[in-house]
Amino acid sequence: MLRTEILGVSLKNPVIAASGTYGYGREYESIIPLETLGGISVKGTTLLPRSGNKPPRIAETPSGMLNSVGLQNPGVDAFIENDLPFLIEKDIAVIANFSGNSPEEYAEMAGKLDIPGVDILEVNISCPNLREGGKSFGADPVTAAAVTRAVKKASSKPVMVKLTPNVTSIAEIAKAVEAAGADALSLINTLTAMRIDIKTKKPILGNNTGGLSGPAIFPIAVRMVYEASHAVKIPVCGMGGITSAEDAIEIMMAGAACVQIGAAIFRDAYAPKKIIDGMEKYCQENKLKNISEIVGAVKLNKKDNEW
Repeated sequence: MLRTEILGVSLKNPVIAASGTYGYGREYESIIPLETLGGISVKGTTLLPRSGNKPPRIAETPSGMLNSVGLQNPGVDAFIENDLPFLIEKDIAVIANFSGNSPEEYAEMAGKLDIPGVDILEVNISCPNLREGGKSFGADPVTAAAVTRAVKKASSKPVMVKLTPNVTSIAEIAKAVEAAGADALSLINTLTAMRIDIKTKKPILGNNTGGLSGPAIFPIAVRMVYEASHAVKIPVCGMGGITSAEDAIEIMMAGAACVQIGAAIFRDAYAPKKIIDGMEKYCQENKLKNISEIVGAVKLNKKDNEW
């Protein structure tokens, strides 16, 4: 009922642990066997090791959290040597999430990850383009397309581009990366946000701003998944504030072929398993042969007036 296929990769269910929330899988193995999940998007990887941003890195918000971890990771070579062998032993799709400082660096990363054991490349284009004054690659259709083309040229793996929500038109970016060769999209990444300590008058986060995730952003994710999935012909993986089976089903009805669970895991380590069980129950109660029957099933209301 829940078996799903995306980009030629078979998933036992459409639930994937989102990058940055499940490490490399070892951290949660004693709580939920990795094989329970359809896939894992590994911690965001960079060409060289990164120590991350200065603390504090986490701040609570109503119905969510801010983070500015800063892609702390041991680097792609360490991932390939130390973590990928562990994941290969598990019956789970491995999605390699990675970031770069230039199209050339993205391409180098893609080449290194074009190896057995990696099923899908997830290209995080929410990183700053240092050549353009720190503007995110994913905030501009031209630079988003440039990174996509560079990765596609450097690797034979299916390429899923992870989009930032910090844009005027998500559909425009989606169409640009599709035209550049992307095989799928994943969205949304976190929303740029800020909290201030009113006693010190300073930002709570050491990096001043961070990424907002959690239930507060879920309605935004639903809207953007709907807009992106209806702008392109390639599959979309939905994420952003999913905390329940009902949320996962809702975002799939908006157009997502699979889902990623992130911040919910910090509150409840069993969240992915509960979501999987809830989706299976929904299929049984609604006599669905497969969960894919609900993808894009939303029926829009007829508008009387435009805003």
